[in-house]
Amino acid sequence: MNEINKFDKSKLHYYLKGLQEHPKYIYSKDEANYLEQFIKNKYGEYTSVYHELYSPDIHLDILIVPPSKKDNYYKLITKGMGAYKMNVPSIINNKGYDRAELVMYLPPEWDFKNKDNNWIISQLKVIARTPIYENNWIGYGHTFSQSIDASITYSSNTKLSDIILFKSYDNSNCENKLYMDTKGQINFYQVFPIYREELEYAKLHGAESLEKLILGDYKKPIIDVSRKIFCINKNIEKEIDEIERDI
Repeated sequence: MNEINKFDKSKLHYYLKGLQEHPKYIYSKDEANYLEQFIKNKYGEYTSVYHELYSPDIHLDILIVPPSKKDNYYKLITKGMGAYKMNVPSIINNKGYDRAELVMYLPPEWDFKNKDNNWIISQLKVIARTPIYENNWIGYGHTFSQSIDASITYSSNTKLSDIILFKSYDNSNCENKLYMDTKGQINFYQVFPIYREELEYAKLHGAESLEKLILGDYKKPIIDVSRKIFCINKNIEKEIDEIERDI
């Protein structure tokens, strides 16, 4: 028996369990077409798609818009996450935060066939399903960690170990939001990998401060797996200890 067959068989129970426990959250044909038109208008024409072979809950496709003369970078946009209504806190219920799609920007030289780069697609899928499996929600400033251990990074070719969600902007620096009569508001968030030092900075100073530090006036951060750390605070552990003692 080869490894693929072993994998499929080992996952069979999970798949069947998922079918039983999770209802389907899928856009209607009209909703899907409306979403695709919005994506085309805001991000450009996609030329390829990462299709899901198995969808236990939402059907999550990842649309890929190639680099162009105007925007010389790849744009990855999820299609399907927003069909699920997230369980937002009561204080922000009915305020348009309960549906979302995700966006990533990659450099024009990005090699999708390189196995060291597979984590990009897998992280989009994991984050998109987090609200379902945790019965929670995600939004601007939310963070995700590969591990408690910062030395465990997303891949061998990078020291990036965490992710933060920033807002997604159009070319006029307006937030990308779609409103559907049937679904309400769907927010688009940029998935941006960060270093552990930047995660700790965000905990201390807030997501807006980190976003300004990293992006400045540029609202479309392109992922660079070997970029510099934008905040190096030698006293950060001391600051965190002091905050924890005060709680």
